[in-house]
Formats: sequence, structure tokens, C-alpha cells
Amino acid sequence: MEELEEAFASSADYAVCKRIHRRFGTTYYFATSRFKPEMRRRTHAIYAFVRVPDEWVDNPDGLSLEESRSYLEGWRSQLRRGLDGVRPDHPVMRAFCDVMKEVHIPLDEPMRFLDAMEQDLHVDRYPTFGDLRDYMRGSASAVGLMMCCAMGAPSNSQAHRSAQALGEAMQLTNFLRDIGEDLDRNRIYVPLEDLQSFGVSEEDFRNRKITPAFKSLMQFEIARARALYAEADRGIRLLPAEAQRPVKLARILYARILNKIEERDYDVFSTRARTSKMEKLMVAAQVLLSRSA
Repeated sequence: MEELEEAFASSADYAVCKRIHRRFGTTYYFATSRFKPEMRRRTHAIYAFVRVPDEWVDNPDGLSLEESRSYLEGWRSQLRRGLDGVRPDHPVMRAFCDVMKEVHIPLDEPMRFLDAMEQDLHVDRYPTFGDLRDYMRGSASAVGLMMCCAMGAPSNSQAHRSAQALGEAMQLTNFLRDIGEDLDRNRIYVPLEDLQSFGVSEEDFRNRKITPAFKSLMQFEIARARALYAEADRGIRLLPAEAQRPVKLARILYARILNKIEERDYDVFSTRARTSKMEKLMVAAQVLLSRSA
């Protein structure tokens, strides 16, 4: 581990980040565990930094909207003070501030992410795909760009476009997989213009109806996600060699969730589409033993 001047985090702080990553990011944790130790440490810190506020927003456990908003502002404040040299109170923030300094993550990216989390407190519908992409610039693309810094990816436009595309593709995959769960929070992340185009009403969503129109809508959204995965593929070869296979593994496993949705005949309401442990191991063997990423 590179020595940092006035480092905040202890090994115990990074262990907290790792536990959060392992608990909540099953597929991503499995794939990124193939990174070398230093890159794993950075990834755990970035994942935990975004997961803590995500839980306040998505699973508030009794928090009011104002309390969630206050927690987010406190998270921002800890981040700013940490970068100014004030030791953060939270172990995750201590680790994340150290990683930010270590790999020179621009402050704009974590702040964009936190703005997206706050948006979730008052926005529950997206009229157009453009509106959804504006949201995903913070909720997904910002994370991809932070990971670029952690991996030492080149700072060229193609690498960054691909990282943003992979973030969007994974986020869209989550949105499609979690339509039922998001409805329980009164949120719909499928653009309303798409519902209208395919003749699917919000009432159909709320009633969890898997109609021919709903299936057509899902086919359209899945194709959109796959196009983003294809765009992301162009940038994987630009990553440092030691990062290419773990990133490809994450990309393949996430994209397979789309296959699972199709195999379930687009039923995203009764069960959660996921890859099995055996499937993860088989794909990992194929990717990690291949001659090139």
C-alpha cells in the first residue's frame, strides 16, 4: 500500500469498507476480488462510500426525508473537511478520502453522486431517457469515472466514454431487475415516454401485469442496455492490463442478469433475476484463463 501523507484510514477502516462491499455488492464484489490487493482496497473504499448514502435513501429504516437529506449533507461536509485535512468521523469516509488523494479523484465526481442520491428523495419518475441519463451521470457514470482513477486508466475521451457507458449499462440492468422493488418505493426508472410508446400504463406497473406490451417494453430496454455494454467493451482494452479481466468479468456477469430476465419471460416482480454462484465461477474461469480480455 502506498504511503500517504497524513493518511486517515486504518486497516480496520478498510475492513469495514470490504464488509459493506461483500454484503451489498455480490456480483461486483466477486468480479473485483480478482484485482490486485491495492486496487481491491481502493475499490472497497469507493463502493462503501457510495453504498452508505444509497442505503439512507433507498432503505431509510425509519428516517424521514429531512433526516435523509441531513445525513447526505453531513456526508458531503465530512468529505469536504476530510480533503481539507480534518479527520472524518466515519471509517468509510476516512478510507475514501485517502483513496481520493492517492489516485487524484476529482471532487466533482463524488459530489455528482451525492446530488443524484438527493434527487432520489424528491424525483420518482423520469419523463424521457435524456432525463434518466442526467440522473445516471451522477448515480452511475460518476462511479465509473472514480474507478478509472482507482485503476490508473488513461485520461482520454474513449476510456472515459466507455467507463460512463459501463456505469449506465449496469445501472439500467439494475433498474430492469428491480422494477418491482422500486415500485415499493413509489419509483419508476423506466422512462415514461417508453411506457407511452409501448402502451404500458403506470397502473400496469403497479398491478405488476406482464402483458405483451410490457414484454415488448422490456425487450426495448434490454436492447438499450446491451448497446451500452457494447460501447463499454471498446474501452476495456485501454485499461491497465491487470484491470482488464476483472472489469470484463463484472461486465459479463452483469449483462447476464438481462439473460435471466428473458429466461423468466420478463417476470421482474415475483423473484429477483440473478446469476448463480456456479455460473459466476464458470464465467470467471473462462475470462481469467482467456488469452486476452
